[in-house]
Parts: sequence; C-alpha cells; structure tokens
Amino acid sequence: MKTTLLTALSAAALSVSLSAMATPASADNHKGDETPAALVVPQEKTTTHSGTFGGVRMDYTATIKETVLKSDDGKPEAVIVTTSYVRNPLDKTRPVFFIYNGGPGSGSVWLQMGAFGPKRVDIPSDARDDGAPPYPVVNNPESLLDVADLVFIDPPGTGFSYLTQGTDSKKYYGLRQDARALAQVIRRWINDNGRWGSPKYLGGESYGTTRTAMLVNELEGATYNDVGLNGLILISTILDFGVEDTTPGNEMAYVVMLPNMATAAYYHGKVQGASVEAVAQEAREFALGPYASALLKGQDISAEERASVRREMSRLTGLSEAYLEEANLRVTDQRFYKELLRDRGLTVGRLDSRYTGVDYDNAGEYPDSDPSFYGIDASYTAAINQWAREGLNFETDRAYNSIGGLGGSWDWSLGRGRGAYLNVAPYIGRALRQNSGLRVFNAQGYYDFATPFFGAEYSLNRYGIPQDRITYKYYDAGHMMYIRDEDRAKLSADLRAFIKAR
Repeated sequence: MKTTLLTALSAAALSVSLSAMATPASADNHKGDETPAALVVPQEKTTTHSGTFGGVRMDYTATIKETVLKSDDGKPEAVIVTTSYVRNPLDKTRPVFFIYNGGPGSGSVWLQMGAFGPKRVDIPSDARDDGAPPYPVVNNPESLLDVADLVFIDPPGTGFSYLTQGTDSKKYYGLRQDARALAQVIRRWINDNGRWGSPKYLGGESYGTTRTAMLVNELEGATYNDVGLNGLILISTILDFGVEDTTPGNEMAYVVMLPNMATAAYYHGKVQGASVEAVAQEAREFALGPYASALLKGQDISAEERASVRREMSRLTGLSEAYLEEANLRVTDQRFYKELLRDRGLTVGRLDSRYTGVDYDNAGEYPDSDPSFYGIDASYTAAINQWAREGLNFETDRAYNSIGGLGGSWDWSLGRGRGAYLNVAPYIGRALRQNSGLRVFNAQGYYDFATPFFGAEYSLNRYGIPQDRITYKYYDAGHMMYIRDEDRAKLSADLRAFIKAR
C-alpha cells in the first residue's frame, strides 16, 4: 500500500504500482529465510466450521497448508502457504476461485479478511481511522463460499510464506518468476484435491491483477496450456504501467488521472455534479478530448485554447486556474493530494481519496503519508494473525508479512528489449481470443489514485482484447472498495452473479 520504488521501471511510474501496496524495504531482507532447507517440515492444519454466506447456511472445511517448491536437485527453496475453504459435503463440480493480493510483497490478508473469506475484520466503513485494538473478527455473510470454493495464496516473501536459507531471491521475485511459482502451487492444489474438472477462476487486487495476467500466460500460454480457466477477476487494475508514469513527456499519465481528480473533488464538495458517475463521465470526455489534445500540442497550443482548457480543468478538479497555470496544466497525483484541501488544512488519500489527513504543516508540496493506508493497516494484520493462529490452528513463530517491500528486488523485465514500458494486458487479450469460454470481471473504485479507473479502462480497451466478455463494475470507495460496507455487499453480489453466469 505504501509506495516503493522499483528498479526496473522509472521511479515515477513505479510510485503508482501497488507497489500501490508495498512498503520500502531493503532487498537484503529477501535473500532467503533463516530456516535451513533440511529442516523444512511442511505443515497442514484442517478444521471444520459453519456459516451463512449469500443467504445460504453451510458447513465448510478450512485447510491452511504449506506447499514446498524445490530446486531441480530436490532442495526445498520456497514454502508457500495456502488457505482454502471448501464447502461440505465435497462437490467437485463447484467452481474454485484462486485469490491473492498485490504489492509485490502483499499477503492475501486484504482480500481474505476484508472481502471474500468467511471471516472479516470489522472496521469503520466511513473513511475513518481504524484506531486502536481490539479489532473484532466477525462472520462475513458476503463471502463467496456459497458459489465457489476459495483458495487464498500468499506468494513467496508474503504472509507466512518464505524462501529457505540460501535460496536466491532472483528465482522467485519477479514478474515471470512469481507467476511460475504460483502456477506450480495452483497445479498442485488442483491435483491434490482432484479438481481438474472444476470451473476455475483467478483473481487478485492491484499488482495482483498484473499477477493474474502473468498467471494466465503461464497456465494457458504457449508453453504449457494445461489449466483451462473460466474467469479472471481483476480488482483495482494495473496492467499498463506506462500510462501511470509521470516522467516529463509522457502525457497519457495526466490524461488517465484527471477523472480521479474530478471524482475526489466531487466527493469533498469542491465541484458540483449530478452524481459521481456523471462527474466521472464528464471528466473522461474532457480528458480524452480537449485535455489530451492540449497536452499533445505541447508549445504549439494557442493562448486561447490553453485558457479554455485551464478553465474547464479547474471546474472539474477543484484546483484554481492560477495553480493549474503554475503546474503547466500537468498536476501529479502527489501534488493533488496536498493541494485539493489545502484551504482546510487537510490532505487526501492515495489508495482512497475519501480519507483525509493532517500533515506536520500545510506548506509542503507533497503529503507526509497516505491517510487511507495508516487508517486500516493495523487492523488487518491483527485479524489475520488471530484467525490463522486461533481459528485455523496454524502454528508458527514467524511474523505475518502483510505488506512488505519486494519491489526493490523485483525483476520487472519481460525480455522485450530496451526501455521501461511494461504492459501485460496483451496476455489477457490473447487468452480471451484463444479461450472462447473465458470472461473477465474488472472492479474499480472511483476514489482510487493508486490504480485509476480510467487507466484500467484504457488498458483493457486496446486492440486485440475482445470487449464482449469483459464486465466493468464501479464502486463508491477507493482501492480497497470492500472496506465500505455498501460496496463490499455490492462487490460480493456482482461477483456472485459473474460466477453464476458461467
């Protein structure tokens, strides 16, 4: 959730990737765990529970398990924890939904304890700080367990998962390396549980959507093509990193960010509109039309056109014309967080611009931190530790790494030659073209600057990506739309309908 700078892309581009959900950390922290490979004894704990999900009362089995990945010579290298919830009695025709979060470096705690797991942490729904403990762990009637068995995966270096002592992190920390490791875990789970005939869904949040594109390439790509998929579930999507890079000269970053500025300004009463949907649409049209044209003209833009664009941009974003002129009509997200509510002595959040914070002083250009991250982080970490250790009987002296910075040691290369441009959306396009039964669900929050909704639309609307099997849904919250009670229920209902429609 906190920004990390990643080496393979430019710093400006990487400040938006979740990397939208990653904290700074030294690469030395991820060269291998203290556990010697010879001492690895994988743990598996199974418990039975009952609950009501989607209005359906049921029994289910929870299994928290360590899956060991080995080198070619049989040495344990990675220990990956999965937490699965399977309805009783077992029905192998039920869909299986494989779920992970982003980062890179984020455990599955956010989607497990916030959205789809049978238990969730109960925190304020109205963009307020989660405060101090206790943080109640409560039943989650919005869990998708009534329509699919759920498998949450913590990639290496996240959650309770780890690399063994001496393992080279370069084998696991990277776009392709991470996808290959998770593909092995998914195949193993399918095989061990006899679920080759089950409908299969992949889903992740933020960098987890990048991971989904890489995984579909591993599972249905040219090399293996052995695991057929029914659906890809993208939550707070980041596929094309180039459109979020504010390196001077890349105008598209400002184009895709402007609608988020408009919706944030609308939420905080800085602009007027019939609804957030109406404001978002008006901003989309302006961004793709007059605004994009003005930016692309560079120094050839006339004074009259510049003044017209500046007036309309001010009306849509709530920023003064004087400020927009000083910024040369190009306002970075960091500047926006500080400037929008400067007159109130407040900053707005990056992950969720509904949240506000108070900085050390009001004079700076950038906010001290993201109030939408520090407003929820402690509660989720406490909840996953409580549930895993007490509810699922997992035994470990390891700390749960809910959000750690693997970005600094991440291999962002796809082997496409020189340059920093990274776009994994074509993998989804190829999968849709080659699998006529595959569908995509894309969920975006209107107040999410980490992975702007217009950027996701732009990425998925490129040529080569069939549009007739993509479902777009929007929510009145930010990056983690499920922290708002109404949107957690809506997201659950939307996904339930998507899975049932197979």
